[in-house]
Order: sequence, then structure tokens, then C-alpha cells
Amino acid sequence: MPHFDLVIIGSGSGNSIRDERFADWNVAVVEKGIEGSYGGTCLNVGCIPTKMFVHTADVTSTPSSGTKLGVDLELRDARWRDIRDRIFGRIDAISEGGRRYRAEGEPTVTLVEGQGRFTGVKEFTVDGADGRQVLTADRFVVAAGGRPVIPDIPGIESVGAHTSDTVMRLESLPPRMIILGTGFVATEFAHVFSGLGVDVTLIGRSGRVLRAQDEDVSARFTELAEQRWDVRLDRKELDVERVDGVTRLHLDGPDGPEVVEAEELLVAIGRRPNTDLIDSAAGGLDTAADGKITVDATQRTSVDGVWALGDVSSAFELKHVANHEMRVVQHNLLHPDEPIESDHRFVPHAVFSSPQIASVGLTEQQAREHGVRYVTKIQDYGDIAYGWAMEDTTGFAKLLADPATGKILGAHIIGAQAPTLLQPLVQAMEFDIDARRMARGQYWIHPAMPELVENALLGLPLD
Repeated sequence: MPHFDLVIIGSGSGNSIRDERFADWNVAVVEKGIEGSYGGTCLNVGCIPTKMFVHTADVTSTPSSGTKLGVDLELRDARWRDIRDRIFGRIDAISEGGRRYRAEGEPTVTLVEGQGRFTGVKEFTVDGADGRQVLTADRFVVAAGGRPVIPDIPGIESVGAHTSDTVMRLESLPPRMIILGTGFVATEFAHVFSGLGVDVTLIGRSGRVLRAQDEDVSARFTELAEQRWDVRLDRKELDVERVDGVTRLHLDGPDGPEVVEAEELLVAIGRRPNTDLIDSAAGGLDTAADGKITVDATQRTSVDGVWALGDVSSAFELKHVANHEMRVVQHNLLHPDEPIESDHRFVPHAVFSSPQIASVGLTEQQAREHGVRYVTKIQDYGDIAYGWAMEDTTGFAKLLADPATGKILGAHIIGAQAPTLLQPLVQAMEFDIDARRMARGQYWIHPAMPELVENALLGLPLD
């Protein structure tokens, strides 16, 4: 039974913990050993490949924006295999390079490949190609990530439904695709596949698309989505079947039973932590109602000497949050007597669909629910010079602020380059720069797009 100074479970953000400061530590990194999995969700089936597909879809969508500018453009073809192979030709090489470096490049690091699970407190058993190994250590870091949720719909297991783990490696583009879900994964893939010429049907149980966003943003996105895709809301899935190469999804909707058909079905209704796969309970780790490992502000779990980070424990299933938590754990491993805490006060997120969305802080509905005093300002893209040049009639920024202090409480942008435009507002919230000072305490480049933020700040009806 090999004993280590540190065992890291998962090769996503947890893989970055071990640097030159751990050179004299005997470290094991455990990864499930499936080809194309080293590097975690973000690298292999998440942020990186999806945004490469999104950028391609953005390019293919350019012709539709040219008409009102007086330019006639035409999309001739989308070569799916060339698109797919360009992306994964790069991604797979990075993943394999990382795996090979951990396996061969460091004498004090042992890569253990195979499906593992806790079989006791600080005891982790891995079944791999080399047989069974039982690992023990003074310290563990659980960074085992999560996986897509498969809904309990009769017939779902037999129709060959895809998830975000598999849909990007399709052999060919289908003529039609049903996407089950209305969150960020669903809407990003709807943009990708519709941009490449696929007829998309988007199915949701609620009455809005991206319902977790600010209510004005969600309402605008729903309106635009219904112009682009076949959006069916307030639906309940009854069963699904595969007939002559076509998936048939039976629904119950506002007008009664209905059936939608497509060559492919993508399930994108959410993700779940991998705590069950690693049997966190056997390791003595407490979990919350949603199955995630509970941690304190220093990322410590209920077991002394065991930390957790990323999607397996965090409420924020975001790579930038997992990386932040990794740096906290890294410090606390090296300096156990001087621990630091994770800062989750101002966590931004983005939706890379079309249009893009970016958000940080309170939504207006949250401010109301919590009884927070606030004022708002909505600034349209079309009312700034560059937005006017783009003929943008749908994008806007929405700010919430404390009317007395000018403190920014929330920021929500829907439109071109929304994540980039949001970043100065994240900075202002993090460093406590009020709206008045932010608006008038610096130059704003004219006629650049950040004037959207400037004008929104100036328009806040502060006391």
C-alpha cells in the first residue's frame, strides 16, 4: 500500500497544485484513465473546445448581420469534420501532453490511472490497467469534478442521447437537433449547431430561457431565441423513442401532447458532482443536499487533512472559480498555520451564445427578495456611438447600485462582447470603486464599446 505526502484526485484544476514548491513532496495524481480526460472538464469537454466551436459559429453567423449594413454576404458551407478535427487536433494533443508529463516528467510525482473510490478515511482505491492500487496519504485534495445529468425519461437510455461530453465529436452534422434544456450549456450549443446549419428545437420546463439570469436579460434572450430556434417552453417530457434513425420526443405542453423529431438529441439540463463515483461517504466526507462535498472558507472538508475544490464542492461550476480555489488550497497545503480563505463575493459568469451574456452580483429579483435598497439603469447598445454603428437594437447593460453610496450591487450585459465589457465592473466591485468615481475618475475611449458602461454608470439615479 503506497503512502504519499499528498494525493490529488482529478487532473483538472487540481493538477496545477503541484509546482516547484512541492519538489520534495511525494505526490500522486489520480485520473480515471479514459482517453481524452486528462486536464479535466474545461480542457476536454467544456470551456476550451466549446468556445472554439462558438467562435466558429460566430463567424458563420456574420452573413445575417450584413444585410442592414448594406453588405450582402453568403455562407457557402460549414465543413464539420474540418471544424471538429481542427479543435480536437489541438485539444487532444494538450491533454495527452499533460498526461505524459505527469507520468514521465517528474520523479516525485506518480500518475495513477483508473476509476478510484474512497475505501476509508484517507484511503483511496484505484482499479486500473495495472490492477488495483490502494493509496494512502497525509493529505488529500479532492478535485474530481462533475458530469452531465441524464433525466429520468422513459426510453432515454436506448435512443443514444448525447451530452456535452459526446456531442462535439459527432461524425457528421445532423439536419435537425433537439436540445433538452434552456441553461447556458443548452443555449451555447444551440448557437453552435444552428450557426452551422442545423435546425434546432430547444425544450424547457420553465417559461423562460436562461431563467437564472436577471429577469430583463432572460426576457430579452428568450425573445431573441424564439426568433432563431424552435423554442418550446413550459413542456414536460413524457417519453422518447428512436424510429428509423429519428429520435421522437413526446411532450406535454400548454396545448396538450405533442411530438418533436430530430436526428440527434442533446441533453443539457445540468451537471452533478462526482461524489458518488468516488464514494466520498466512505472517506468520511460530509456532503450537502445537492451531493457536493461541504467545505469551509479555506476549502477544508469535514476530514482533517482533506481539502476539496472545483465542481465537486463549489456552488460555482466555473473554471475561474476552480482555479481560485486551487490557489487557496495550494497556499494552505504549504502554510497550514497561516491559512487563507476563498473569496466568492464577486464571481462573474458568461454565456457564450448569441447574443453573449455576462453577469456579476445581484440580479434585480434577488435584490427585491433580500430587501436590498437599489436603483437601476438600463443602457442600450444603440445609444452609444459604436452600438449605433453596429445597428444593434437589442443589446443593453443593466446596473444595480446603492442609491446612497453609489456602490455597484450587480451588473448584467446582453450583447456583443458582453464578457469583456463586464470586466471593469467586476474590478470596481472587487476594489470598492463607486459608480460616481468609476464614471468620472478616468477617461473612456470614444467611440469604443466601453462607453456602454460609462453611460450606464452616469445614468444611475443616485441620491
